[in-house]
Amino acid sequence: MIAGLALLVGAGPAQAQRLKDRVLELFSFGDCGHPLCLDGSVNAANGHGNHFIPDVIANNSAIISFLTSAIATSAASVPLSASSSGQTFKFVNGLPVKTSNSTGPIFGERAQTLGKSRLLLGASLTNISFKTLRGTPLDELVFNLAHEDRPPTGLGDPLLENDIIEIRLSLDMSVLVSTFFLSYGLTDRLDIAVAAPLVRTALQGRSTAQIFPFGPTAVHFFTGAETNPGLRASAATFGSATGLGDIALRLKGNVLSNDRFGLAVLADARLPTGNDDDLLGTGVLSLRANAVASAQLGPFAPHLNVGYLLWTGSQRSDALLVTAGFDQPMSAWATIALDVLSEWELGASKLRLPGPIQFQLPFPRTVIPSNIADRNDHRVTGSVGFKFQTPRGPLIIVSGLFPLRAGGLQPYTAWSLGLEFSF
Repeated sequence: MIAGLALLVGAGPAQAQRLKDRVLELFSFGDCGHPLCLDGSVNAANGHGNHFIPDVIANNSAIISFLTSAIATSAASVPLSASSSGQTFKFVNGLPVKTSNSTGPIFGERAQTLGKSRLLLGASLTNISFKTLRGTPLDELVFNLAHEDRPPTGLGDPLLENDIIEIRLSLDMSVLVSTFFLSYGLTDRLDIAVAAPLVRTALQGRSTAQIFPFGPTAVHFFTGAETNPGLRASAATFGSATGLGDIALRLKGNVLSNDRFGLAVLADARLPTGNDDDLLGTGVLSLRANAVASAQLGPFAPHLNVGYLLWTGSQRSDALLVTAGFDQPMSAWATIALDVLSEWELGASKLRLPGPIQFQLPFPRTVIPSNIADRNDHRVTGSVGFKFQTPRGPLIIVSGLFPLRAGGLQPYTAWSLGLEFSF
């Protein structure tokens, strides 16, 4: 925890320019001041320098919006630790009696609550280096951007509307999330919890743009003149931001509990406290409701969580949440915990790429706007972790996360370290 705080406190302050603007820089070539503005054509005064600007062309704007929204959502979707970790208790005739044989799961939830007046304090450090977007490597992204359709109607007339800008993009993005959480047992059957993440997001990228003129004479160019056009340009950017992420408020109630089986309900609200312009949060309120079932079969403790994720914003789709796993003591001081966490979008994804570019003249043809798949961002993530009980001290938690399905912005692997104190 001290090492994680040192990394965050020692980090430089956020750049004055927002990280979302840094993404736009990868689509900006020259000094026009706008993405996809063509300096050469502007300086040549041929009237074609602004025909690819995304404020004018919906498809180009949608591609850039898709990229920044996917980054912001994934950076704010780091899974939280279980709300009732460690040993759980209930009071019988005034004496505490254990209701669990292990120290519990890491990311999944079990039905047991902490116990009246018991307190759980903890901190975790999670590092994620993103590598793919919907299965496409971040260093191999390709975008094809079209000319605006000017009169007469029909893309391709006049002939210069057939020009295409191909942008090859390489992104390197990572987040370091230090989460501080507290859970308290209001009664033997009701827990309340809060989790506050401190997020550091770092982004760097390079892009190369190539104009493909359709006719023998280039009227769109980055540099030079029509007699000697510069059809290739590059851009680069980097930046980082550190700040508060989206705070989580959680309420868990146990509705059934015996020696072998338990049921509970969990309500979770993620507040839009993280700055989405700096990719520290989503910028909107999200609500989660989960039904939690768990069993105690000797030392083996399986659990199943099924819930619903509701986004209050219009840019993200609601989702069905399913988490299954188990935890089991390996010794008096060590527990293994496995989980499969999944999020299944309901209906069509609202993070959609524009459709194929349809040219009408001089002959019908189709250009695909990107090599990123246009599909739902269903996510399935596996987790393997261990909890180590120190003598009269905190629980030490070590876990690894790895995607099992290509959806959204994902790493190849991620790791998490944590400490928990029970009182």
